[in-house]
Amino acid sequence: MTHLAPNSPHARDVASVLHPYTHARRHLETGPTIFSEGSGIYIHDDTGRAYMEGASALWCASLGFASERLAKVAYETMRRMGYYHIFRGASNEPAIDLCEKLLAIAPVPMSKVLLQCSGSEANDSALKLVWYHWNAQGRPEKRKIISRKASYHGSTVATICLTGIPDFHKGFGMPFEGFLYADCPHYYRDHEEGETEEQFSQRMADALEEMILREGPDTIGAFWADPIQGGGAGALPPPARYFEKIQAVLRKYDILMVADEVICGFGRTGNMWGSQTCGVVPDIVTCAKALSAAMQPISAVLMNERIFQSVMTQSDRLGSFVHGFTYAGHPVAAAVALETLRIYEEMDLVAHVKALEPIFLRAFGALKDHPLVGDVAGHGLMGGVELVQDKAKRRPFPEGQKIGAKVDAHARERGLILRTTADRVALSPPLIITEEEIVEMAARLRGALDDTFAEIAA
Repeated sequence: MTHLAPNSPHARDVASVLHPYTHARRHLETGPTIFSEGSGIYIHDDTGRAYMEGASALWCASLGFASERLAKVAYETMRRMGYYHIFRGASNEPAIDLCEKLLAIAPVPMSKVLLQCSGSEANDSALKLVWYHWNAQGRPEKRKIISRKASYHGSTVATICLTGIPDFHKGFGMPFEGFLYADCPHYYRDHEEGETEEQFSQRMADALEEMILREGPDTIGAFWADPIQGGGAGALPPPARYFEKIQAVLRKYDILMVADEVICGFGRTGNMWGSQTCGVVPDIVTCAKALSAAMQPISAVLMNERIFQSVMTQSDRLGSFVHGFTYAGHPVAAAVALETLRIYEEMDLVAHVKALEPIFLRAFGALKDHPLVGDVAGHGLMGGVELVQDKAKRRPFPEGQKIGAKVDAHARERGLILRTTADRVALSPPLIITEEEIVEMAARLRGALDDTFAEIAA
């Protein structure tokens, strides 16, 4: 820590802050990058250096990094009331208006909205609703949950078990029993020679059915999936007819479909919902992030009438629906989220993303000629660049080579912030991005790939 100036924000940070998803010991030596302001798709650190944000921070800064309009809404709501809960029948108009709006734009007919404070909370609450539903139906044995390998669904005790990434479980004694992981539908990496996308999807569905039969259909409560697989898989679109075939299996065995729209929702994929883009017909939808353009912490769970009927049945039996978080339905967060949805309508967000989609896919798709790139795929303004050691054999780099981290570091040097896994670069820029900025972002990524290739070839 001797290289950090005493009493500087960097030194104070390492002395007091434990950072999520950060190497705790190494951080004491390196210190933080402190970001101080933003404008449009650019975020600025405390030295004044500007970076293009290629990942919308954590997938969520859909309107960029500052908004006078949303700030005024937050101020006015805070000035009038500031806070009140929605427990025991209490309510507030922003929460009511927001729930009505979410039902109006839902991907399929939904009955009620349960407001929460984060994507993790939304998925955690949806998990409880799945168990609550089957208990109400007199089928408490339908408790096991199937998600997918390389999926990410949150960091609570329950949602980290939904998350299908073993590294996230290490050290915590997780996952708990009852959480199962279907194959990640990564066509590029895992398809057999001559196998079409549709044939691959059928193989995924057959494997899911085998898992269900092996475990016992009467023990499976729900299947959890983000329409385009985000965090762990790196913005991975499903292969052709994947969800059509998966949902046929789920219907056969009366298993609920939960769509995690925390990343995909609100225009990101070229439709209002990723479910619409990928053909998902969910019983429950979870959403967050772009719901408020990340300007306030808020999330929501949308449930269909079948699930709500079970909530009423259990309320009759138990006297109340006993679940909630103190800040759920917070009037300031709800007001900001509602205004965010108005902004999306005014800018015709879905049409904007659809218009930019071919430019986005073409600009980054051109990287397929790079020696480090095996494939590029995406929808809307969400896509992934597959990094490979051997293009002909589709072979990734050894994990210890940390190729993604190398690309990320070189991109930072070029003023571009990315989200990388071991062998994939995920792209999800703010939805206000322009055609010119897309082209510039792709050029900076190509430069980072060139720098990485030169480094590993040296």
